Amino acid sequence: MNRFLTIIVLTLALAVTALAQAAAPQAAPANPLSAEAKGMYNGVKNNLLKMAEKMPEEHYAFKASPEIRTFGQLIGHVADSQARTCSTVNGEVKNLGASAKTSKADLVAALKESFAMCDKAFDALTDAKAVEMISMGQRQSTRLTALLRTVSHSNEEYGYMAVYMRLKGIVPPSSEGR
Repeated sequence: MNRFLTIIVLTLALAVTALAQAAAPQAAPANPLSAEAKGMYNGVKNNLLKMAEKMPEEHYAFKASPEIRTFGQLIGHVADSQARTCSTVNGEVKNLGASAKTSKADLVAALKESFAMCDKAFDALTDAKAVEMISMGQRQSTRLTALLRTVSHSNEEYGYMAVYMRLKGIVPPSSEGR
C-alpha cells in the first residue's frame, strides 16, 4: 500500500507541475505585430516563388480567358507592385518594368528582385516602426499597412494564378503535400 501511495503522490505532483507550466504566461516575441506580418509575407513569398518556377515556360503566355492577363503578365504585375510598395517603404521608389517582360527567366528574376526589396522592408520592420506614417503616392499609410496591403494583393494574385495552373493540370504549391 505504501508503494501505491507513493506512485499516486508522484503522479499528482507531476500533473500539478505540468498544469502550472501550461498556465504560466508565455513571453511574447519582442515585436509580435511585425513578426506576424513577416510570417504572412514569407508564406506568400514561398508560394509565389515555387509557382513561378513550377509553371512551364510555354504556359507563361496562357490566358484563362481572352480578356485577362497571361500567367506571365500576372507574375510581372506582382513583381512591379511589390517593388513599388516595398521600395517606397525602404525610402526609395523603384519600378522594375516587369510587366513588359515575357520570358520565364526574366519574370522569375524580376519576382526575386521584388522579393529582395520586400525582404529588406520586412527585416527592418519593428512594432515601433510599424506605426510610422509614410507617403504612398497621394496618400499616407503606416509602414505596416502598406506592407500588409502587399501581402494581401500578392495572395489575391496567387489565387488567380493557381486557377491558371489547375487549368493546365498542374497542382499549385499551396496544395501540394507537405
